[in-house]
Amino acid sequence: MRVLYLLNISNPDRLSADSGWIFADLLAPALADAGAEVTVAAPAAAGDVRCGFHRTKVPGTKYRARFSTDIDELVALIRAERPDVVVANQIEEAPAIRTALLEAGSDALLAGYCHYLPFSFTGGGQLLLDPSLNDAGLGRPVLLAFAAGLAACDRVMVHSSTAASWVSAAAVRTTVDLDEKLRVVPAPRDERLVRDPATAPPASGDGAIGIYNHRLYAHYGTDQFVNLARGLAASTVRLRVMDLFGKRRAERTGLDDSPEKMRDQLAAMPHVEIVSDRGDRVRYKNLLAGARFGIAPFRPGCPWSMSVIDCEGMGLPVISPRLGWLAEHIDPELCFATPEEAVALAERLATDDEFHALHAKRAYASTADFAPALVADRYLEALS
Repeated sequence: MRVLYLLNISNPDRLSADSGWIFADLLAPALADAGAEVTVAAPAAAGDVRCGFHRTKVPGTKYRARFSTDIDELVALIRAERPDVVVANQIEEAPAIRTALLEAGSDALLAGYCHYLPFSFTGGGQLLLDPSLNDAGLGRPVLLAFAAGLAACDRVMVHSSTAASWVSAAAVRTTVDLDEKLRVVPAPRDERLVRDPATAPPASGDGAIGIYNHRLYAHYGTDQFVNLARGLAASTVRLRVMDLFGKRRAERTGLDDSPEKMRDQLAAMPHVEIVSDRGDRVRYKNLLAGARFGIAPFRPGCPWSMSVIDCEGMGLPVISPRLGWLAEHIDPELCFATPEEAVALAERLATDDEFHALHAKRAYASTADFAPALVADRYLEALS
């Protein structure tokens, strides 16, 4: 099977902060191991030496990634690669890709991966537009472009059961028939970030570290994390907050400067340490290894979190609000509904060794099915 993987990268200056690129970098070699021929078309190479690479332009903004596809480039690429399958990681591009396949005379299967959903649903079934994609009222056009992408695909892949439920509900509301297209294929874990907690050195409850390794956008609910940090100020817990972006391009800060503002607020608080992995996965692993537990994001529309999987693969229990996929995946004993419950859980993980050991073991085990080879098998099955 010849796979052409079309990958949008929003932050080529800090690839370690781009989960879509990390996913492709882990998955492409695993697909090659399984016998597929993979070419990645992206602003930066992903995979290993067995994987082909076609460099594309950086889209500039998240809206250009959805509304400015170069069909001429796609036609030339499809004719050159002659793929059996084209994977659109930016599903809004699928109608343009379908057009390019038609012009190129290709009968390749078109699969869309819903890496990021521009919407979520409340428990009562209300559809909410993602505020990060609603500048100048663009949220609804993005939603309709997403629906058009669903309609253009032969296969639609999502991370989780929660995402499958939301995508199915959005498809019904936009009169798109998913029929038998939908498949659940989780993202692979990074095997470099796997540590059996049974082999980890014992952690001290004195000044135990809780790590927050998520993007600091306001739409991730970072202001709620800031409030939690204030609540933990009088406890024995210390917080380690990842600055994943560093200095961002002006095109990105012009649309949303909340990460910089949130970072500055957190840096001014007691018992909070702002750290950077500087794009180095070894340093990132060491930062995780020095923590006692992780904290999930407060983002309502969360269909998946690679950062949560990173923590769990390292044997770090993760406390989480009861939201989206987080409530589906994380042990119910570690989910909270109020800041007071969150503080109590953090303090218990910091001081109760038996409770911590139990949940460290469960966290580690919860990522076993996300090994790249297993995910690659599911991916190829979805494409067959």
